[in-house]
Amino acid sequence: MAKEKNPSPSSATSQPKSPPRSHRRRSVKRRAKPPPPLFHRQTAMDSNGIGETQSDIRREIASLEKAKAEINDRISALQARLDYSLKEGSKETNLCPLRPTETPFNGQLSADMIYRYSRHLLLPSFGVEAQGNLLKSSVLVIGAGGLGSPALLYLAACGIGRVGIVDNDVVELNNLHRQIIHTEAYIGRSKVESAAAACRAINSSIQLVEHKEAFRTSNALEIMSKYDIVVDATDNAPSRYMISDSCVVLGKPLISGAALGLEGQLTVYNYNGGPCYRCLFPTPPPTTACQRCADSGVLGVVPGIIGCLQALEAIKVAGAVGEPLSGRMLLLDALSARIRVVKIRGRSLQCEACGENATMTAQQFRDFDYEKFTQSPLTTSPLKLQLLPSEARITSREYKEINVKGEAHVLVDVRPAHHYKITSLPNSLNIPFSSLDGRLSEISEALEREELIKSGDASRAASLYVICRRGNDSQRAVDYLHKVGFTTAKDIIGGLESWAHDVDPKFPTY
Repeated sequence: MAKEKNPSPSSATSQPKSPPRSHRRRSVKRRAKPPPPLFHRQTAMDSNGIGETQSDIRREIASLEKAKAEINDRISALQARLDYSLKEGSKETNLCPLRPTETPFNGQLSADMIYRYSRHLLLPSFGVEAQGNLLKSSVLVIGAGGLGSPALLYLAACGIGRVGIVDNDVVELNNLHRQIIHTEAYIGRSKVESAAAACRAINSSIQLVEHKEAFRTSNALEIMSKYDIVVDATDNAPSRYMISDSCVVLGKPLISGAALGLEGQLTVYNYNGGPCYRCLFPTPPPTTACQRCADSGVLGVVPGIIGCLQALEAIKVAGAVGEPLSGRMLLLDALSARIRVVKIRGRSLQCEACGENATMTAQQFRDFDYEKFTQSPLTTSPLKLQLLPSEARITSREYKEINVKGEAHVLVDVRPAHHYKITSLPNSLNIPFSSLDGRLSEISEALEREELIKSGDASRAASLYVICRRGNDSQRAVDYLHKVGFTTAKDIIGGLESWAHDVDPKFPTY
């Protein structure tokens, strides 16, 4: 979370009296940074729009949104303290409860802890001992996205003593339908910062550690070594192998979840002699089978369900209660409302990571190339293929000029039909790449019609252009079209995303 500084004069008047000396330094740090003075801001009203660019306006909006988020955080914290004091009838000196790290847990819960976690304590199968185990434990959550959001909220709420958050991404608008820990006020800001703020608003008595960096072989062991339990909330194959291997090297239990489309799965690896990820998947799946939410979509509530279950498994492991999902896997089919738990193979004696003759050491882990091993990238950036020569491709700006000049052409959109319904360019012909070979006659007919309409002469050839979402399937399609006789077909570089970025900023992206 961004460093909080002195609150604005308007918020300072609503604060309670100063806390005891032992709390003053911490409360000063928690104050919100005031917004910039009005006379330092140049607005459209100041200049009547003269000389002001869209970039200036965006920067102004971003600055105001940041100030608004900090003020809202401060208000939420003050309101929570006020509500607590009114409910308990406590003195102002008790408004900021001590962190567990400041009051070592010796098996005796404080009055505040008893009241906060009372519903846990009432459970005969949980009680004081399990709650004490949570307060003494630490959990590292890798990924503050769809899975990590609910997991983090519940781990913070239940009283895990120390929670670490790893992510190097920023909050985007298209995250919010599933990543419920983030809000609109944090768009464009660090996910770790946003998640930590939300967790602190729920439980200010726990320790939150922010790791605003990518989880890589160079830093994985150093970060992970400081925690008892690991929650894998990532969504790509190289990360899964890397996190599992690092857990094996350090001897950490791993709570692994996955969600895609309308399905999800969950299991616990490397726990009490159980299998690791490599035991089940010694060979990486083909890249075509490794789909991501950004490409295939996901119903927002599905990672929410799996993320909650990841928190549950972490609580069971940390609290030493129940029967964690080691050696078993939970499978969720959201569309049919079916949940199954299946037995999975046990630890493999031949596993390269945890088997009897395994040689995975810390140094070998650091030197291992997980992107090469899985043939897929660690980054979330979309794949960019380079299949065609430059003469078989045009830019989105060049295609715009073709439209403006009214040149005879046909534009084939090779996205799936349900993508085409989301948005499309005018007068494009939707032929999904998967059915292209069976619909070549439609392309020929469309070219003939275009030639007659534009020139009245079917002998004058119309051009053929192909577009998709990001410029990958369109290259595959053009490569195929060249082989079957449409030798002049060209791909539009970057697809519809390039059109939205370079030609029409108002064109919808998804």
